[in-house]
Amino acid sequence: MACRTTSLAMLPRRSATSLRQIRPSRTQFAPAQSAFFITSPTITTVPTRRGLHGTPCRRQKPKEEKEISGWQKTILGALGGSKMADTYMVYGATENLCKTFARQADYSISDKDRKAGDVIETAEGEEVGLGSSIWHKEFNLLPTFSTWAHVTMLHMYLVVVRLRALEPETYTPWQTQLVDHFFHAAEAKMEVTHYMSSAALRQRYLKDLFVQWRGLLLAYDEGLARGDATLAAAVWRNLFKAREDVDARHLAGVVAYMRHCLNEWDQMDDGRFMELLGYMGMLDKKGGDSDLFDVVIKEELRTLDLPTEALRGFYDPSAHQKRAANPAAATAGTKSV
Repeated sequence: MACRTTSLAMLPRRSATSLRQIRPSRTQFAPAQSAFFITSPTITTVPTRRGLHGTPCRRQKPKEEKEISGWQKTILGALGGSKMADTYMVYGATENLCKTFARQADYSISDKDRKAGDVIETAEGEEVGLGSSIWHKEFNLLPTFSTWAHVTMLHMYLVVVRLRALEPETYTPWQTQLVDHFFHAAEAKMEVTHYMSSAALRQRYLKDLFVQWRGLLLAYDEGLARGDATLAAAVWRNLFKAREDVDARHLAGVVAYMRHCLNEWDQMDDGRFMELLGYMGMLDKKGGDSDLFDVVIKEELRTLDLPTEALRGFYDPSAHQKRAANPAAATAGTKSV
């Protein structure tokens, strides 16, 4: 079958229009010096306008350097008093904060059991270590990587929710650095505790963990918006892996703990909350204060066993004001009530 040659006469009239008739709408070029090469065309400058509006775009003024606020000075003091840029300040503060959250459900696997091949595994093949935190004892969660990751992400989520009330230029670097530190800690946990030497395998698990983190954000956000029943269902699916033998009292305790923290932090102004983040990141170095999160959880679990009449007046509004003025008491929660 012979192929027909196509000429300009066979094309639509609009396609055969001379290219010389098409001129740029905003920028005009000088005539080319050659038919094939355009060397250094002269551009006629036209006032730049916005794409959707007819008004000229405003020139952005250079950002003025802001003076370090009170909460920034507090965190800088906690980090050693060095005068560093905001990026490094956020990096150090979020690193300490992530370490505090990672200790809440930390666990270990002894080298003796590892060498003897006595490491216990779940039905899904997940290694079980040794843990003694309140999440392992009170909530009957196995000391595994999954429990550690979800407890850490739960505390990260609570902080992220409160950070959303800040300006984007403040909120974005804090969330980014906090998430980055968590995934670095997760990879280190895989390599050091579980002897996962394959970098490709670690990256595959980290991708799955990132998907879980994104899904956790949506699930918990929906729970905060719709009510405690939806939030409890999200906690059951993520933290408790949708187990059928979960105690409803444990679900109520976690939901009450989340509501309590968010309510306390919502009563603070932005500066107080940022000071609180710096304080929580330094719990390791203060000695004796590392169980402040446990105090809140135990108090919430205790209130679940009390009748409704006994809870009347239990949460005194004046106590909220005292805790908002004192970051240590705010972290301890109902310890001051």
